[in-house]
Amino acid sequence: MPHEIEPSSESAALIEELLRKLLRGESSIEAVSGLLSLNSVERLISPPSSEQEASPPNPSAEVQASAHIPGAVIDLARETRCGFPEVVYGPGKPPELVVRIFARLLEAGQSCLATRLSAEQTTALREAYPAAVLNEVAATARIDSPHASPLAGRVTVVTAGSADRPVAEEAIETLRWMRCHVDLIDDIGVAGPQRLLARVPDLRQADALVVVAGMEGALPSVVAGHVSCPIFAVPTSTGYGTSFGGVSALLSMLNSCASNVAVVNIDAGFRAAYLAGMVARRIRS
Repeated sequence: MPHEIEPSSESAALIEELLRKLLRGESSIEAVSGLLSLNSVERLISPPSSEQEASPPNPSAEVQASAHIPGAVIDLARETRCGFPEVVYGPGKPPELVVRIFARLLEAGQSCLATRLSAEQTTALREAYPAAVLNEVAATARIDSPHASPLAGRVTVVTAGSADRPVAEEAIETLRWMRCHVDLIDDIGVAGPQRLLARVPDLRQADALVVVAGMEGALPSVVAGHVSCPIFAVPTSTGYGTSFGGVSALLSMLNSCASNVAVVNIDAGFRAAYLAGMVARRIRS
């Protein structure tokens, strides 16, 4: 009679949780099958021998550095090196390539985030992963790994006006992917200063702020005078002719007199959120 190998209690719990997520519609068949691929299952149910336990670890063997698929080379070691997995930038990629990249990241047990997605790419991801979180305003998609870390750190995203909301939503989805607590304070631009003053107590609860503004880009400097945390300012392309597609806001923010303001590229909600998330999580770790 063949010897039966039973998974450890920890591994069995992991497998049970994956299957429960599938039944609840929170994960897709592709994601679960990727995580429970033959090699993954063998690693789960086959405990290391005493000789393996005694052997010194080989850092180069701990994480596969990259995965080659048609059309892309995925950096699977980025989470180990930098704290977070590789992010998929949508423009220029066929929809099926975005789906394949997600599949490979999930197989490696990593969370997925894609930004600047087209309608076709969003549709492809929805069909492949019904449980994916799709934000059409932000043009993003994300899937949390079952191994995702607990929430830590608090970042507040602030917009000057409703027209800045798509950039702010990209920042919000990035912070959720990074496992940060996120708050949104919308439409408190400098044209109505009483709106900002009413939210100062809320702004002071954050470990870091992402402030999104177009037009003349004054909001980050004004907010900075009320808080003691770092502000990552995002100039947006919102505005009339002499805003020059966000260049006016960018130059204004770069010339801020406030010492706690750092500036990212035009419409770069992802970049500001990534920096703010790193600061917030480090503070709370």
